[in-house]
Amino acid sequence: MLIGGIEAGGTKMICAVGNEDGSLKDKVSFPTRRPRETFADVMDYFGKWEIEALGIGCFGPVDLNRASKTYGYITTTPKPGWENCDVVGTFRRAWNIPVGFDTDVNGAVLGEVTWGAAKGCDPAIYVTVGTGVGVGVYCNGRLLHGLLHPEAGHMLLARHPQDTYGGKCSFHRNCLEGLAAGPAIEARWGSRGQELAGRDEVWELEAYYVAQAVANYILAYSPEKIILWGGVMHQEGLLERIRARTRAFLNGYLRHGSILEHMEDYLVAPALGEDPGIKGAIRLGALALEETNRKADRSGHE
Repeated sequence: MLIGGIEAGGTKMICAVGNEDGSLKDKVSFPTRRPRETFADVMDYFGKWEIEALGIGCFGPVDLNRASKTYGYITTTPKPGWENCDVVGTFRRAWNIPVGFDTDVNGAVLGEVTWGAAKGCDPAIYVTVGTGVGVGVYCNGRLLHGLLHPEAGHMLLARHPQDTYGGKCSFHRNCLEGLAAGPAIEARWGSRGQELAGRDEVWELEAYYVAQAVANYILAYSPEKIILWGGVMHQEGLLERIRARTRAFLNGYLRHGSILEHMEDYLVAPALGEDPGIKGAIRLGALALEETNRKADRSGHE
């Protein structure tokens, strides 16, 4: 069984083909341009393979309500040309195959729950801190949607008493993304994160904000595993700072060994390296194919 996967990001599109066991046969990356040019690149790539289904983990916000007229669309986004873009319909019309669709971070948590660091964990949370902040949630055996889908990257935070930076988010002055994503780091300190490696004050402040959000996620979702990744999280020592800060914010309120004694096994980097998103997309495609086959079996027995 050959399944296609797309990790659709605002900067790049990662495309891969793999099997239902999560093994990848091939993987490529294209820059995210306007939809027409980007989709042409993607279709050229998958035209070389005979895939049975496609899974897409997509930047958003997106419409995940299957009863909606705009299911499978990117709805609102500042990225030029992508607002109200029909992602799922484009590929369904082109290939007439099952298409699984979710947010990019929900795809990533699905990959880690299926094959990675969160295998056997429910609930589980995946947080990516990069050019933005995204949060994927797996709960009660499924990806969490709801009214829309989790946007916990915009969780409102208490500002550090000594932080005078106004925030990068155009919607909220004190949300996690606006205070701690890569663009906020650069705007606050005047340099990109890679150039600030030796400055403890930068990463102590970063840990303060990320850990505050993580503590809130623990209190709200009671996850069995939290995975932290993204470009900002590549900074050496940052994860350890966040673990210590998270424990301090919780202040002994949750008396569980995972938090009090084994935070290094509870708040972790992904086990799938750089591939949780694309492997999660493969899993989304496999699930869409399974659902299609079940419906065909039921109709065949009626």
